[in-house]
Amino acid sequence: MVDLTSNAQGWIDLCPVADVSIGDLKYVLYNKQGLAVRRVGELAVQVLDDCCPHAGGSLSAGHVDPDLTDAGCLVCPWHGWPFDLDNGRCPDNPSLAVRTYPTRITNGRIQIQINMPISEMDDPGLDPDPNI
Repeated sequence: MVDLTSNAQGWIDLCPVADVSIGDLKYVLYNKQGLAVRRVGELAVQVLDDCCPHAGGSLSAGHVDPDLTDAGCLVCPWHGWPFDLDNGRCPDNPSLAVRTYPTRITNGRIQIQINMPISEMDDPGLDPDPNI
């Protein structure tokens, strides 16, 4: 069960850090929004929206390719579309991206920072490609 506790700075509690092994991906649902959570190290995590903007594949079911960008990419399992783990942009088509979130680990819990409910957040400022 996800603890949806938030504080005034917009930090949302997602899950215990122990639930995600280093290098693994985990699907977490927050406010009807799927999130892909990746534990990078003992005290580091990355969180992106879980839904691939190309065809809706679950990114947390994909894999990480460390060689596509400096940060590595989360690769969609359906059609192989990659998304940079630092900025969420697709290196093959920079007009496509998934949202990334500031993260922290506090008291053994993974948290993301948002300033408003995800359902009210705007898109990452990118125009969809009508040719996809």
